[in-house]
Formats: sequence, structure tokens, C-alpha cells
Amino acid sequence: MIEKTIEGGAVDQQRVSQMYEHMVLLIGEKSDDGEIGNIEEYLYEKYKVRVEILLFSKLETPREESLYLLYLSDQEIKGLFDQHASALMKIGIIPNTSCSYAINSYGIAKDMFDAIDDVMEAEDASSVDILICNSVPVFGNIIIGNVHGMNQARNVRSNYLKKARAFVSDVRHLSFQNYSITTAKGNVTKTAATGIMFFEHNNSGLSRNIVHENLALNDGRLHALILAPSSVVSYLYYLFLSYFLNRLLIERLPTSVGLIASSKLEITSPKQIEYTLDGERYVEEQLVLEVKRDAVQIYLGRHVADKQTEGVQEEDKDTVRVQGLPKSQMSEILLNEPVPFFPRADEDDFKELFVSLRQSSKLTSIYIMLMILSTLLATTGLFQSSAPVIIGAMILAPLMSPIISFSMGVLRGEKELLQESTTTFLIGIITALLFSCLFTYLMPLNVLTDEMRSRLNPNILDLMVAIISGVAGAYAYAKSEVAKSLAGVAIAVALVPPLSVMGIGIGWWDSAVVYGSFLLFMTNLAGITLSAALTFFFLGFSPIHRAKKGIVFTSIFLIIVSIPLVFSFFKVIEQNKIFTQLKEAEYVSVGGQKVRIQALSVDLSKERPVVYLATISTRVLDDGQILEIKRHVDKILQKEVVVNILSETELH
Repeated sequence: MIEKTIEGGAVDQQRVSQMYEHMVLLIGEKSDDGEIGNIEEYLYEKYKVRVEILLFSKLETPREESLYLLYLSDQEIKGLFDQHASALMKIGIIPNTSCSYAINSYGIAKDMFDAIDDVMEAEDASSVDILICNSVPVFGNIIIGNVHGMNQARNVRSNYLKKARAFVSDVRHLSFQNYSITTAKGNVTKTAATGIMFFEHNNSGLSRNIVHENLALNDGRLHALILAPSSVVSYLYYLFLSYFLNRLLIERLPTSVGLIASSKLEITSPKQIEYTLDGERYVEEQLVLEVKRDAVQIYLGRHVADKQTEGVQEEDKDTVRVQGLPKSQMSEILLNEPVPFFPRADEDDFKELFVSLRQSSKLTSIYIMLMILSTLLATTGLFQSSAPVIIGAMILAPLMSPIISFSMGVLRGEKELLQESTTTFLIGIITALLFSCLFTYLMPLNVLTDEMRSRLNPNILDLMVAIISGVAGAYAYAKSEVAKSLAGVAIAVALVPPLSVMGIGIGWWDSAVVYGSFLLFMTNLAGITLSAALTFFFLGFSPIHRAKKGIVFTSIFLIIVSIPLVFSFFKVIEQNKIFTQLKEAEYVSVGGQKVRIQALSVDLSKERPVVYLATISTRVLDDGQILEIKRHVDKILQKEVVVNILSETELH
């Protein structure tokens, strides 16, 4: 008996009964007789239509103006599409346990009677494409190899323990096979991949973690997602997005996943291709996938039909986004060696970067002229204590380029690159020292300005600036699209101003100025060299066995430079502590008047700390009051210090 309440008054029975000349219910060999009876009874009681029941195997030539209700399995529906379906044959699918792929693909209601209502009450059927793989229609997807999470079961989403197990399993089982994919327009992509998933539209068995654009049932295209991580790091990032964030945007896929969309794809491989098509396993020498445009007229489920848009002619357009996939050299590595932990740069990227670095390492007249101009500008700005002028010198200075080239030479042990960059770099240093020293000798000023003083006491913070700048500089050279950021890197690391201060110190014959500025310059050099080398390493421009020696030597050099920086940093901490303590005692009462005190600076280079204070009072302070202020400062700091007071008197 029918278990659904029928509201006959809500249906235009006359319209429904007149829509079709004939209505056929196609059934399979193993159909449930009880369900068939319920379908027949429901159609008559609600819509006043009688249906002819026909065994699918007895179907000869379908009548094009008839409605065919399919109570068939997935395989039988595919057989119908392959043998009999035409664009004028209207089809409705009635859900059953044997046609889960067809139900999902066309959004058919899971309830049998709801599905019948969707067919009978729709204005018309929708023209849809059919994806064909080696002559077999596809409802869900085709998967070659292992796509590691793209097709994960939907119930895994809510179970973190299962997700963790699947994640670990995928990390352990990572193997590659060479594939060649040719589109309808002749675009060929050759890569090594762990797996490829092909699908035609939104409901083609995609996991919910794939957030996709509107892939319509009638856009004339099929899509391929190619999983080809070239390193363990990029693979882990993909798995993290897939398993734990449950979010893969087709519009912004990670570099380890490529996308190809076309009306036809041909896939070949040196080995036999093992794949699953709607859950069935196959082995073929070659796969040919093609979309048959507007192949059948199907009554879609109401939720799918509401979202379906008019098809767009896309068959003449290919989408190929495979820039991040491994190419020939990397493919061979992935096929024959363990997957590298960090990415390795492709040969094309190698050539482009090395041409750029070799050019940057060469000594030219332009380089010398820019060094002279930037040094003179920086030295002038230092005497003026003008930050904008010094920033201009930083932008003009070309010294960053040979240092980055030197970093690559250190990383890869490239003797020619090391020699050229070292020569260029040293001549740049000598030029800067020479012209800043001559400028100072001719300048009738001998005053240590604030801008000079700020470059005499480098600490760990300056090293952090150099390290971050080195990373940014190497990344900008490796990625041409961000090369415009190099000016900002030059400003951040400020290589020429310390050299100019060193030249000033030499011109004044002041060892303290020379030592402080030299330490800052060596800090910048060590930080940039090591961080740039490590950045190139992580970007895949050198294997670890080749990079090990250069990284070790550079790290030792950095550690040696860091020793005085650590002590200097402790001094900064102590200075900050003294400033904080004195700030808490802003006013002090001495000799019957209230005196405001303000810490100006602290010098910790002497045996006892020297605190420079400014005092503001309404009357001139005498010796006794100044001595009382000194005792007050000693008490606040809980130690003996030397107090240097600049006294100001406010008269009212």
C-alpha cells in the first residue's frame, strides 16, 4: 500500500495527463514487485495517468515523445544512455538502492514519491551533458591512483579520530606515476601525480570539502583535479586543507593541485592506468574522456533544477592551471627517489634565477657610480641627522644584490658565483669607506649626531631585522612577481649607512665609532647571508647534501657576530629598566620646591652607569638640591650611579 498522503486537489491532473502521449516505467530484472505496484498506484491515484510497465531488457526503440520513468540500477541506466538515449527522449529517475550514483548526480529526491512529484509537476525536463569514459557513461567521478582526501567519505568530516587515521595513512602511502593529459585544443600537460580525479558537474561525487564554482550539468566541459605534491611540506599542507579545514577552493587551489577543464581529455601513461569509475575498478592502456553535449532530457531533483542555469558554450575553451605541478626533472625525482621534505625548484626556475643572480654579482660602472652616490647621500644625511635623506641613500644603494648572489654561492658552493659576488661586494665596501672618509675629512664638522649614534650599538633586534630582510630579499629574487618589494628590503636592512658611519669614524680617527658601525654592518651581512641561503634552500634551489657545508660555516659566522649583540641587548634591557624606574618618580620634592625630573639617556659603557637627566623647577637649584636629587635617583635605582643634570628654570 502507498504510505504517502495524496493531496489530489493540489495537482492539475488534466495538464499532467495530457503532457505525454505515452508513459513507460522501465524496470530491471531484479525490481521489487511491491514497489512497482506502489509506483503504478500512486501515479494513477494522484495524477490519473496509467503507466506501461516494461522490462528494460525488452526495450527496442524508445518513442521520443514519451516519458520514461526509470526504476533501474546505475548500470542499467548507463546501458540505456549508451544504447537508446537521445536528446528528445524524456527521462525521470525513481530512486532505489541500486542507483545511488544516478541519484547523487542528478539530485534526485531519496523518497520515491517525492521523486515522482518532481517529475510530474515540473514544467519540462532539463538538457544535460553526459560524461563518457572509454565508451562508459559516468554519473559520479573517475579516480586514477590515490587522490588522498578529495574523495573522502562524508561521514569522516565529523569524526576527528577517523580523520587523523586517514591523514597518517595518506602520509605513509605516497607514490607517483607519470601521466600525459591532452585537452580538446591540443594542450598537453606532462607530470608525475599521485592521483587524478575527473568529474563533470557539481554533484559528481565530489567531497564536501571541495568548494567549487558553478560547474553546471550543461556547460559542455569536464574537469580534472591533479594531485602532485613535489615535497612532503606541500603535501602536508594539502592534507591539512583537505582533512582538517575541509576546504579546497577550486578557484584557489594549493600549488600541489592542478586543474584542467575541457570538453575532451586523453590520458596516457608509460604504465597501465588503474582507475575506478563510479566505484567500479578498471585497467586500461589509455583513457579518453569526452562530454556529450545536451545528450539527454532528464527531470532533475528540485534542488538541483532550481540552481541550474542556462548552459554556456565552453567547449572551445580550455582551462589549464598546472603551474605548480612537477615538470620533467622533478617528475623523475618523484618517480625514482623518496619525496623530498622541502620543495625543489624546477629547472626553468633555476635558469631564470641564476641568470639574474649572475648578472647581479658582476662588477659594473653603474654599480660603482651608484655606490658613490648612495655613500655621499648617506654621509650627508648622517651629518644632517636627516632620516629622509638616509632613506633615499638606502634605496639608491646597490649593495643588496651581490650579497644575495653571495648567499646562493655559499648555499650551492658555486665558486664562480662566490668569486664574482665577493669581488663586487668588497669593492662596494671599499668605495663606501673611501668616499665617506674623504667626505668627513673635508667636512668642517666633528659632531656625533643622533643618526650616527643610533648605529653604534647594534643588538639582537638589529640581527632580527637583517634576518627578516635576507628572507625577503631572497624570496623577491626567486619570485619575480614580488621583485618590486626589493626597495623596501633595502630600506629595512640599511647596508650603506653603517659603512658611511664607519668611514666617518675613520675620518675622525675614532675607534669607538668604527667598532660600533663595523659591528652593525657585520650583523647585517651575517644575518642576510644565512637567512637568504636558508630561504633559497627551502624554496628548493639546492639539495641538503650540497647546502650543508655553506650553511654550517655561515651559521658559525653568525654565532660569533651574535655574541657582542647579546651583551648589547642586555644593556638595552637594563637601560629600559632604568627609564621605567625613573618614569615612576616623575616629581621629587627638594629644598621646599617640587622639581620635575626626566630621563634623557643612559650610558652603561662606564664602570658606573651614567644617567642623563633634565630637571624643571621654578627656582634655580643649588648644589645641595642637586645632590639631593642624585641621592633620590640612587634610591630609586637601588645602586650608585653618575647623574648628569641639565637644569631648566621656569619663571612665572
